[in-house]
Amino acid sequence: MLIQLSIRDIVLIERLDLSFESGLSVLTGETGAGKSILLDSLSLALGGRGDGGLVRHGLERGQVTAVFDVPANHAARLLLRENGLDDDGDLIFRRVQSADGRTKASINDQPVSVQMMRQAGVLLVEIHGQHDDRALVDINAHRALLDAFTGLTDEVGQVSTLYRQWRDADRLLKTHRAKVEAAAREADYLRASVEELEGLSPRDGEEDELAEARARMQKSERIAGDIAEACEFLNGNASPVPLIASLVRRLERKSQEAPGLLEDTVQLLDEALNILSSAQMEAEAALRRTEFDPRELERVEERLFALRAAGRKYSVAVADLPALAEKMIADLADLDAGEERLGQLEQAAQTTKAEFDRAALVLSEKRHRGADALAQAVMAELPALKLERARFMVNVSADPQNPGAEGIDTVEFHVQTNPGTRPGPIMKVASGGELSRFLLALKVALADRGSAPTLVFDEIDTGVGGAVADAIGQRLKRLSDKVQVLSVTHAPQVAARAATHLLISKGPAGDGSDKIATRVATMSPEHRTEEIARMLAGASVTDEARAAAVSLLAGRG
Repeated sequence: MLIQLSIRDIVLIERLDLSFESGLSVLTGETGAGKSILLDSLSLALGGRGDGGLVRHGLERGQVTAVFDVPANHAARLLLRENGLDDDGDLIFRRVQSADGRTKASINDQPVSVQMMRQAGVLLVEIHGQHDDRALVDINAHRALLDAFTGLTDEVGQVSTLYRQWRDADRLLKTHRAKVEAAAREADYLRASVEELEGLSPRDGEEDELAEARARMQKSERIAGDIAEACEFLNGNASPVPLIASLVRRLERKSQEAPGLLEDTVQLLDEALNILSSAQMEAEAALRRTEFDPRELERVEERLFALRAAGRKYSVAVADLPALAEKMIADLADLDAGEERLGQLEQAAQTTKAEFDRAALVLSEKRHRGADALAQAVMAELPALKLERARFMVNVSADPQNPGAEGIDTVEFHVQTNPGTRPGPIMKVASGGELSRFLLALKVALADRGSAPTLVFDEIDTGVGGAVADAIGQRLKRLSDKVQVLSVTHAPQVAARAATHLLISKGPAGDGSDKIATRVATMSPEHRTEEIARMLAGASVTDEARAAAVSLLAGRG
């Protein structure tokens, strides 16, 4: 519930610190005293629309702080945790409004967006008036209120889970079907490509091996002629070997005739013959090494050409052809497996859809039964609110062809304000005063179900008096047994039933200037009697009015 509201420099409020208790609290005061400013300030702290005009005249900024005490498992705390915000202790909502229109929002002194503040705020406080009945404006809220009244929150959660599972399965099915259809269009191309690549059988590193072999054979072809010429020179008719050998033999014979003269020459010539003989053998061996089968060169070149042609065809490097072949083979396997997988996904989607349909139908049947019970509960409250000739209806229409996360139902509150008139949507048929009373009856019927922990009613008793005002007071009191209720009222019958009575007034600011400031005071019993007497009598309070006020307070139970 709301336990504290602090306002600084907002319109006529200079400095105000209010504490709130559980039960019913009323705010009273003369017209123009500042009751609307108080509610505007609370709305600002809950993420309402900011406006530089809210800042007290002549100042740069104003500030509103609202403090809430709610259980550890409350939805507002869960929302904060989901968004990574600390929720320890009381929840402190603070909004700073600058005169230039800018605002800053924080929760527990952690900066947040105004949208986040608004999302958390609606879980904590509902503000209702003749012209701001959000619970009755939004048809989706009608369904939520019916579900809360009927105790269907868990069932709605289960239906929502099944709906998400079905939609996820359906999306997966559609995605896979698109892939299978695309793969089927490529199937002939894939099969032809796989057949070609399997026939080619490219190996990792094969291009480099072939290029190296071709370069070696081409180089050998170029130098083989020079080596053959060397062999011809060393072994042919022009070879110097026979001539040197003949010369060595002659010099050996002559060396016998002149000892010590030719021995070195003969030795050197003999060594030259040995070297030339070795050169002959090496040249012949080199020539043999350059020998290759021309058909092998042709085969290597053809293979290299085929690999590079395939690379160009498939727009990949030759080195990537083996991986491409594996991928295409896998794609073909996926295509075959995809057909089987498609059948599995179709079955899964059908199964989850059938589960959702069954759960949504059961939920719809419970909503139809709950709709009658809610209508009767609201109708039971109407006579005392002087709406005894009115009818309240909860229309539930099921449309299985347009399911949603909350099921297949559209729920809308209809009313008939007078016999013989055509029933219609509550927002179109009921007047402002009637709307407020219908809302009060609805809230009383719901008690603490489907409501924020704090309800604020802004002058819902406007235009009524006597027995109707007393009936409104009774129902606000009953409602406050379940949730915290704050009511801005002009009805003494309502004010008399409050546990806490706050008087709003305005007067000189007290700073020596001619400024006016709004003040709020918690009323003591004797002052409370005087205020209720003023509400009964007007400007001139009579003894009779005081006696009536005492009577009202005595019978407020």
